[in-house]
Amino acid sequence: MGTALRVGVAVVVVVAVVGALLWAFQRRLVYLPFGAPGGPAAAHLHGGRDVVLHTADGLDLTAWWAPATGPSRDSTVLVAPGNGGSRALRVPLARALAEAGFDVLLVEYRGYGGNPGSPTEEGLAADVDAAYGYLVQERGVAAERLVLFGESLGGAPLTRLATERRAGALVLRSPFTSLADVGARAYPFLPVRALLRDRFPLFEHVRSVRAPVAVVAGGADEIVPVEQSRAVAAAVGADYTEVAGAGHNDPELGSGPDVVAAVLRVAP
Repeated sequence: MGTALRVGVAVVVVVAVVGALLWAFQRRLVYLPFGAPGGPAAAHLHGGRDVVLHTADGLDLTAWWAPATGPSRDSTVLVAPGNGGSRALRVPLARALAEAGFDVLLVEYRGYGGNPGSPTEEGLAADVDAAYGYLVQERGVAAERLVLFGESLGGAPLTRLATERRAGALVLRSPFTSLADVGARAYPFLPVRALLRDRFPLFEHVRSVRAPVAVVAGGADEIVPVEQSRAVAAAVGADYTEVAGAGHNDPELGSGPDVVAAVLRVAP
């Protein structure tokens, strides 16, 4: 076997091995859950309560609900988080929204925050649907008084939900066009589009949303390119806010005044 042929075979073997590993372990790169947060909801949020969401595929998921602490707007914000951490990391956002007069439900996905199950694209869709059902059916929240707030990856299942259920508004913080687009940009040397299991095609779904939409993006987002958030906003003529110099996990994008203001502008 010639040297060139051996090198060619070695390259093919390496690519095949890398592809197999990416296929097998990709969800460990996408989903980065923390364990159960310390203490109950009341230990983190004024008037907070631990609630249970019942998914269509038989899981019971713990989430946190908190009432408005400012003058009530008679509206509720359903918060679907990004791909990392637990509900404890979203406490500053919940507090800021509660102070602005909203009741808040912090969703915790399957496999996150001590919940059973393993996260997948279809699983997260079932989780946010269970959260919607809890608010509308169990708490009696009117669908037109419900704001769906999706953080980064959480924007994808909520956008899909907004095409299937009525809602008062949809707010997307750092949305991508699709997870495949983000992955292909982050790993240009890998066949991400061919191998990705969970694709989260947010851009395809957002054009079917009939509720008012707001988008908040960071001008220096190092994870979700700001161009993708701009494209999502342009697709539906969304209320668009770009926080100059803000990175993906900066506090300004997590719970800052621009985020709360965007919610206030589109909320019923």
